Parts: sequence; C-alpha cells; structure tokens
Amino acid sequence: MTSTTNTHCTDDASLSFETKAIHAGYDRQANADAVSVPIYASAAFDLENAQRGDALAGGAISGFEYSRVANPTVDALERRIAALENGIGAVAVSSGMAAVSYALMCAGEGGGRIVAPVNLYGASVDALGDFLPQFGIHGDFVENINDLAAVEAAIGPDTKAIYTESVANPSTAVADIEGLAELAHRHGIPLIVDNTVPTPYLLRPIDFGADIVVHSTTKGITGHGNAIGGVIVDAGRFDWTNGRFPQFTRDDLVISDQKAGEWNSFASRFGNQAFIKRVRTKYLRTFGAVQSPFNAYLQLIGLETLAVRERQEVGSALAIAKHLQGLAHVTRVNYASLEGQSTYDLARKYLPEGVGTILSFTVEGDADDVRRILDGTRVFSYVPNIGDSRSLIVDPTHVTHREVPQRYYDAAGVSDNLIRLSIGLENTDDLIADLDQAIQGAY
Repeated sequence: MTSTTNTHCTDDASLSFETKAIHAGYDRQANADAVSVPIYASAAFDLENAQRGDALAGGAISGFEYSRVANPTVDALERRIAALENGIGAVAVSSGMAAVSYALMCAGEGGGRIVAPVNLYGASVDALGDFLPQFGIHGDFVENINDLAAVEAAIGPDTKAIYTESVANPSTAVADIEGLAELAHRHGIPLIVDNTVPTPYLLRPIDFGADIVVHSTTKGITGHGNAIGGVIVDAGRFDWTNGRFPQFTRDDLVISDQKAGEWNSFASRFGNQAFIKRVRTKYLRTFGAVQSPFNAYLQLIGLETLAVRERQEVGSALAIAKHLQGLAHVTRVNYASLEGQSTYDLARKYLPEGVGTILSFTVEGDADDVRRILDGTRVFSYVPNIGDSRSLIVDPTHVTHREVPQRYYDAAGVSDNLIRLSIGLENTDDLIADLDQAIQGAY
C-alpha cells in the first residue's frame, strides 16, 4: 500500500472567492486534521515552559495565551475574512458596532474629526454625533458623501479619516470609493469603509483604494441570524507615520521590553500592520469586546455558503424591487441596481453582481399605513436585522434609525412612511404575494 499526503494550499491568493470562503486561513494538520474548524472553548492556553511563556508574552513568537486577545477558532475567522477582503490582517470582535467604534477610535485617538455622511446606520450616527465627541473624536457630517467638493471642504488639519458605508442602509446609495480614497490620500488621511450590506462577495473596497474595512458579521456573512459579531480588516497600505497619528509613532510599553531597554512604537514594531496590531493590542485587549469561539464558528459556517446565498437573495431582491415599482400605493422604491436610481452608475461600477439583499420603499399615507402593512405580512418577519436567510421587514424611523436626528432624515433617505426589506432565501413568488396582500389589506 502506498500512502499519500493531501496538501491543502488554503491561503493561495489565486483561488476563487468561493474556494477561499471554505478553505482560507485554516491549517487542518495543525488542528488534528479536523475538516471543520474546531471550537476552542478555552479561556487560556498552556504556555508550556517559562522560556516559551516569556517569548509569547513579549511577542517574540506567535501563539495563543489568552482568548481575550486571540483564540484559534477566532483566528481562523480573522484569516479567512482578511483573505476574502484582500487585506493583510483582521481582528474579529463581538459586534459590528464594536468594529465601527474600534476602527474610528484607533484612527481618531487623542482627539480629531471624522468626515462621514448623514445616511449612516443609526447607531453609527449616534456614535459620531453624540457619543465619541465625549472622547474628543467628532463627526463632521456631509449630506452626500459622493459630493467630493463638500467632503474636501470638511477636511481640516485635525481630520483623521473619512468614513462611509459602501452601500447605505436603507437607501442602498452606493459610495464612490475610488474618488473618496484618492481624496483622502491626497490629504494624508485613511478611508474607512463599512462593507456590511454587500459583504465581500459583492464588493471588496480595498481593491478600490479603501484602507480599513469593517463589517457587522452578524448580517450577510453569518447569514442565519444566529450570531452577533464584527470584524476590522486592514489593507496594510496607509502610512500611519505621516505626522497626523502620533499614537502609532510614540513608544508604547505594551509592545516594548523595558527590562532590556528596547522600546518600540507600533509603526517601528509592526510596519504596515501597525493599525490592525494596535486594534488588537490596545482596543480588543483593553476594552474587551471579544468574539466568542462559538460565534466565530457559526460565522465560519455562514461564510461557506455566502456566495450561494447572496446570488439567490440578490436575484430575489431585484425582482421584488422591480415588482414594487408598479404596485399601487407604493410611491418610491430604493434599490441602486434599478435604472434611474441616483447611484445606478456607481452600482454598475462597484457592484455589477448586485448591491445587496436590502431595499426600501415608501408608501402612501403615514406611519399608521406602514404599521398595517408590517402587521399584515405573513412570510416576512418583523425583525431589526439584515442579511438573514429569513426575509425581514421593519420601519426604520421607529426601530433602526431612532438615533438619527430628524434634520438628517431627508438626506439619509428615511421617513415615517418608509419600509425596509431584507430579502432571504424563501421563494420569490411567495415573498411578492405576501407583500401584495399586506399592502392591499392596509388600504
């Protein structure tokens, strides 16, 4: 009998998206040849001996010591998403808002300003407009992130980043990532992009010049509404030593060896990984929004079917959007893949396979009419989430966008007669029939 060794090249950049979504970032031979990534339900790991323990704690060698900083299951998720987004590294955290907060704080640390659009997810508007200012990080909001002149006018000497969503929720407006990246880099600041809505299957912002990408992995990446999580991905291209970001160039005890008199900054120690290493070492380790191994496992399982799910859900979303355009009592449909939408050309450029699984529409009347439609659906679930395998319906001004100031409503594309849909894996005809009967019954 002849034995053979089956070698798996899991991190080959030439592999297709679908293949990387199943194999990237995981070494079976280092995990007892388990085909599926194991759940490492361990708070800490054996340092083995004093010499190795000292080397691990000092960062001289890589490995696992405490799950608040790194865990093998979570590590596989981080490596896989970094590979899918074409980044150099990633940090997984316990929620999408933890990812947004850590990324913005790491860039704006010590005080500064972040330029952002008003059509962000409600909690992100609240973070930049009300909460982060208590820590010296202020948001400068523009009505249209694609008005590059207005964005440039908002940039000042203390601006630390431009932040946008690749596809806005619930308007589905598409951001001009290349234009924003060129503008940001001309002023020595990074472009941070929330890529939650399209997922890396439909769009990879790093390919168009983005420096940092964040996700709520709760949404399309997990895909089944059964786990909360977030991730930050670093492109590894931005120069954090350009003078605007002293947090990366000053000596830091946590990555230095004071006994040996060796002092390092994040830039000198980690080079182009300075940002993502600072997120892990200072923010994850200190603030502790840790991704659980079990949730990481669920997200890894979700990633395996991401391409298949997105293809079907996007197809259904487009069909439903087109159907709603001709439906009585519907006054407007927001789905950037439809001809005539304000960012249709950008959608064709950046998202030729579709802008994602969410769409929104306005109806005649007021909030009472919306409420009757919500209560009249039988297949759609009234749930404040997106990217689920189930189709979801919600009224943003009463749920997901309560934190958005009313003066931003028009620019953000939200109103009391707006309904948002997240399209799942049910039969498209069943979803259309459900909307038809609910809307007809409401009037």
